[in-house]
Amino acid sequence: MPVDASRGIEGSSQSESGPPSTTQDIKGDKPYTQKGDSGSLTELSGEDSRGSHMNRMLFACASVAALSSINYGWVIGSVNIPSLVIQECSSGPEEWKAGFPSCLPMGSTLWGLVVAFTPLGAWAGSLFSGKFADRFGRKTTLLANNVFFVVGALLMCTSTSIAQLGVGRFVSGIACGVASNIVSTYNSEASTVKSRGLLGGFQQLMILVGLFLSQVVAIGLSTAPLWRILFSISAALAIFQSLLLLLAPESPRFLASKGRLEESRTALQKLRPNLNITMEFDDLVEAIEASQLTAADYTPSLWDVLSGNTPTDLRHLVYCVLFLMLSQQWSGAKGVMFYSTEILSKTFHLTEEEIQHIPSIAQLLTVGIGAIGAIAVVIGMNLSLMTCVCAVLIVVGSKLDIGPMVAAFMYMFNLVFQSGAGFIPYLSASELLPYYVLGSISGLAASINSLVLFVVSLLFPVLDKALGPYLFVPFAATNFITFLFACLFMPEAKGKTVVQVIHEYKGPLHVVGNIKFWKKQA
Repeated sequence: MPVDASRGIEGSSQSESGPPSTTQDIKGDKPYTQKGDSGSLTELSGEDSRGSHMNRMLFACASVAALSSINYGWVIGSVNIPSLVIQECSSGPEEWKAGFPSCLPMGSTLWGLVVAFTPLGAWAGSLFSGKFADRFGRKTTLLANNVFFVVGALLMCTSTSIAQLGVGRFVSGIACGVASNIVSTYNSEASTVKSRGLLGGFQQLMILVGLFLSQVVAIGLSTAPLWRILFSISAALAIFQSLLLLLAPESPRFLASKGRLEESRTALQKLRPNLNITMEFDDLVEAIEASQLTAADYTPSLWDVLSGNTPTDLRHLVYCVLFLMLSQQWSGAKGVMFYSTEILSKTFHLTEEEIQHIPSIAQLLTVGIGAIGAIAVVIGMNLSLMTCVCAVLIVVGSKLDIGPMVAAFMYMFNLVFQSGAGFIPYLSASELLPYYVLGSISGLAASINSLVLFVVSLLFPVLDKALGPYLFVPFAATNFITFLFACLFMPEAKGKTVVQVIHEYKGPLHVVGNIKFWKKQA
């Protein structure tokens, strides 16, 4: 239940050297006391924090962390609407003013490479972010990561060459890769058991919110030289988040894992205002001690995990997790997010004059695509094979030259994707794998995800030129392969503990006959 953080109860003053914190049975009628930061004893409610739902402080801290996800979405979406202005100089010929060119003319292949530098940077960021966060902390990592957001934004908004724009995209991509790993980790470790499901999809929702906001703002900033301001907003977001992060607590789990138990207790209490955290904190410490003993006794290499040389053969579950992260990007959904303005401009046969008119029908429809994605994550629908069907219908509409049909099914494609395939792969590892392999497999999965996105981003404009109205045929095929894999191999984890899932699906990859494709986990 939500907690009113405003109802504090004064306690008696104690010095730092005073008696230790005291507690009473959480099931009793009496409240308990705990020594606060100033040394005073604070009397709190007797409600056990383990049964609590979302509260205002937890939501505020999760939202502050998720500003990195909003920035991720901003970086992804900010190149879409102004793409024709930047690469084709659609708002007028290239002119230099105050030392900056109005556009950076380049072909579709080179533009695809520039766009693809972001997922390539995300791959690099995902490689080191986990180790950095384990050593220095989740909050510290998010703070340090904002340096990449700021530097990347400054490089892009001051670009005088294609190379500088590409480097800026790569640096911002590093920040996106770090954010994709650490935001979900921080929110998961800060959440209560009953709020974990809500915060599970929070990261993907905030990415889509950032993407949508970037496209709304881009409507007014897609002319030369205003597209530079559009890129610079990422730096402002990073600076704003850094100021707020100074007020947020570090992950209690991280602090406890480093033996900083008092700091961990204080952080947990801040996230659970006016609740009794005694039992939850004890559970947290016990779980960390158990995992550290396991890690000390046995830490398998990545090859051991992939080849089944672990106490329990995890190959089936590991391959399913990796496939989900691979298929999330080869679906073609990110291609829509990067290039929908160009695709729709061609589909609606917009003239140069119509393209120069801001906002054009293609730009307005692109904003709608971003909005529908955010709505879909909230709805959390259970639609699966429809991504393949939508891709086929986009091809049919393109071939028949029916612009509204193409636009409608691009909307539906994004709606279906974000309803399940967009965020469930990010949750799969923690629901299917034991803790002792979670770090290595999550890192590998994130790397595969980013590399496939790099390839798709690079090839999308090339395929657009080569295939024309048949652009979505390859994505229809890959989505159908994903559907078949899910029907045959994907485990059902709903209502089961990780231990139960491991026992049921251990062994090499084998057919399980599960027809519930990417069903949202409870």
